[in-house]
Amino acid sequence: MTYTVNCSILLTELPLLDRARAVREAGFDQAEFWWPFASSTPAADEIEAFEASLRDAGVSLTGLNFNAGDMPGGERGLVSLPNREQEFVDNLDVVTGIGERTGCRAFNALYGLRDAEFTPEQQDEIAVEQLARAADAVARIDGTVLLEPVSGAEEYPLKTAADALAVIEKTGRSNIKLLADFYHLAANGDDVPAVIEAHAAEFGHIQIADFPGRGAPGTGDLPLAEWITRSRELGYQGPIGLEYKQAEDPFGWVAQGLLPGLPAETGR
Repeated sequence: MTYTVNCSILLTELPLLDRARAVREAGFDQAEFWWPFASSTPAADEIEAFEASLRDAGVSLTGLNFNAGDMPGGERGLVSLPNREQEFVDNLDVVTGIGERTGCRAFNALYGLRDAEFTPEQQDEIAVEQLARAADAVARIDGTVLLEPVSGAEEYPLKTAADALAVIEKTGRSNIKLLADFYHLAANGDDVPAVIEAHAAEFGHIQIADFPGRGAPGTGDLPLAEWITRSRELGYQGPIGLEYKQAEDPFGWVAQGLLPGLPAETGR
């Protein structure tokens, strides 16, 4: 069983280009990132430095977000934003190129917050068009677009698995899949076991953090090991993304045997 470390929420005390090496030193060999650049179209040398940090560390890139805007400032995606359409489109070839060179094939497209200047219907129409464009762009490298319900942002309209799946169906693209973040689903009150039973075989990706608190496994009440095991039994074959809040010892929980498939030496 494989796990992948989200280096945009973990290891953030380190410079971006040092995080892949820290992943390897912790005993993991896979990483995922939110969009790691300041714009949709970073300079070629920035992209090369990012890719080289992965190669030099011997770490595989398993997931990458499309540009989601100013995440620290509260933005949560560009997909549905009428005044940011070109910014998202300009990002597609850049993301696909990184995927082609690194072997990454899973790309998370955050939907975006509601904008009071536009109707929900207007934003949803744009989102469906943009998601279809993204799916077509990454299809040339056999890539998958991920769509994720998110908690903690009231104006983010996709809160349950059903919300995301309804949008995916409208796109008509088979390479857009649900990103099942068990923390976000639980925080929003979704029935996570029911979502797993109905859709695990079709998940595009799983991410985990414990609830409440969005901390490491074992800091909350979620039966993460049970949910992971059941998802595997029902056909999910991809990695499990570790996307929890940074702590002083971010991988100290591994030795406790809280999740299936993690050897004791991982997290040292």
